[in-house]
Amino acid sequence: MKKKSVIAAATILAIASATGAYAKAAAGTIASIDKKGDSITMSDGKTFTLPEGIEAETLKVGEKVTVTYSTNAGKLAASSIQPAK
Repeated sequence: MKKKSVIAAATILAIASATGAYAKAAAGTIASIDKKGDSITMSDGKTFTLPEGIEAETLKVGEKVTVTYSTNAGKLAASSIQPAK
């Protein structure tokens, strides 16, 4: 039984580590907002799609933000957007 517990713990740790490795963060200024497409484009040209729960209407062009995101099928998908510090 102990061996199974060690293997299960190692598996959980490996999955948690791998998941966190794909999340990235980018800070910048919002250059444009596509309310119909639920996306924002930053001043550096990167475009992030917005997840459920983050409405484009709550963001403003010129706002400095930090975007936590992952890459999915070559597209940048935001998981959170916070005001930049």
